[in-house]
Amino acid sequence: MNDSLPLLSLCLVWPLLGAVSIAVLSNRDLAKRWALAVAGIELLLTLLVAFYFDPEDSSWQLQETYRWLPSLNIQYQLAVDGISVWFLPLTALLTLMTMQASWQNVQSLTRLHLALILLLESVTIGVFTATDLVLFFLFWELTLPPIFLLIGLWGIGAERRQAANKYTLFMLFGGAPLLFAIILLAQNYAQQHGGVWSFSLPELLATPIDLALQQLVFALLLLGFAVKAPLLPFHTWLPTVAMQAPTHLTALLVGLKLGIYGIIRFALPLAPQAAFEYRWLLAIIGAITLVYAALIALRQTNLRRLLAYASISHVGMVVMAIAAFNQQALQGAVMQLLNFGLIASSLMLLAGMIEQRLGSNELVHLGGLAKPLPRLTTLFFLFALASIGVPGSNGFVAELLMLLGVVEGLPVLSFVALFAAVLGAGYLLNYIRQGFWGPVVQVDVQRSQDLLPRELLLLIVPALLVLLLGLMPQGLLANQSLAVIGWLQRVEQPQWLLVKN
Repeated sequence: MNDSLPLLSLCLVWPLLGAVSIAVLSNRDLAKRWALAVAGIELLLTLLVAFYFDPEDSSWQLQETYRWLPSLNIQYQLAVDGISVWFLPLTALLTLMTMQASWQNVQSLTRLHLALILLLESVTIGVFTATDLVLFFLFWELTLPPIFLLIGLWGIGAERRQAANKYTLFMLFGGAPLLFAIILLAQNYAQQHGGVWSFSLPELLATPIDLALQQLVFALLLLGFAVKAPLLPFHTWLPTVAMQAPTHLTALLVGLKLGIYGIIRFALPLAPQAAFEYRWLLAIIGAITLVYAALIALRQTNLRRLLAYASISHVGMVVMAIAAFNQQALQGAVMQLLNFGLIASSLMLLAGMIEQRLGSNELVHLGGLAKPLPRLTTLFFLFALASIGVPGSNGFVAELLMLLGVVEGLPVLSFVALFAAVLGAGYLLNYIRQGFWGPVVQVDVQRSQDLLPRELLLLIVPALLVLLLGLMPQGLLANQSLAVIGWLQRVEQPQWLLVKN
């Protein structure tokens, strides 16, 4: 398959070509239909990647390697494994949902907007597939320009440009330690291979590294990825963006947790001994983030801000699960990252649909939404139940696996996880009680129109996936199993990687 068709490169390049081709289309409606077709074809391509992926093979698959900068031994290198493979169709699905959600909302610079969405999709696919660290860093930084422009040009808040600047400054701050860590890893490789540098992830994973350098690399990578995740105290950009950015972009940001993916893919495996020794720090950061964000969410009256803090709280739980260092916890963490794309993004899109109808997400302007908007309420309730981990939903499977893993690996913090689960149910159910139930007291609510067929179609796919993965999760878990076991073996038994002084 790799010899006949470079499938990963096709997944990466196709949205980019779509973005460029939109520039030559003068008709706005034609450009919108073409962009939607490009996004749909991209979803099919990413599903083809998942189809060709062999869950019985624990090695990198669909590998592509081409010389890029030979003097520095930097390569164009792509591959997927059981941890990364399903993030490709998730990215494609969210992009398609984003386009549909913004179909009627973006009236100015429509072609530029569509091109930026496709560009963001392309570089995000690159983040999930790059196995050369310089290439990964390039894609990582290239996520900034489209997000900056999407917030600044199409934001819905009065301070959208300040929000765009804040997001960009936070991400630039996080990028500096990532680049420094990458250089240190390549330099360590060169010292052991006759001065020849390498940025290839498989080669760096097989290169011994002394504990002192591991500690520095782990700290730098964790710092860089924590900003994007986001973890405390770097979380403040997300509530700001949630209030100022277009809702469909916020849905992408809460759905695709690139920072947590980076911690799993790079930070822990590249510095395994340091990660294992300092897992208590990772667990404490996760626990504080989990509880703090949940407590703040309890006080929110605006749905978009509430969902932003809920997303931060769930990130804290995922980090705790990663720090437990066992198979159940890590599989639950990876599954929860996939769940973010289905659950958190859908809830944020529904928040945008409510605001389109009423001009506000504040509780004071709501009340009794269930009566004029029964379809919207049903879907919101479904995704909310999945978010708090009700049995029968995909959220339950991930939460159960993470909780079991935390009880086994971090028993002292298991009560924190249980307490936060109660808080999570509290802030969502309380908002539903006040915003959706009870009598209709606002005229605008009474006159509101329920979900249109287009909006219903947009949300029915993630709703079905929530139920399907909740009732039959084994297929997804089986795809991850060998990659997770290999990841754990590396982190739990890393002594062979230490350079003897």
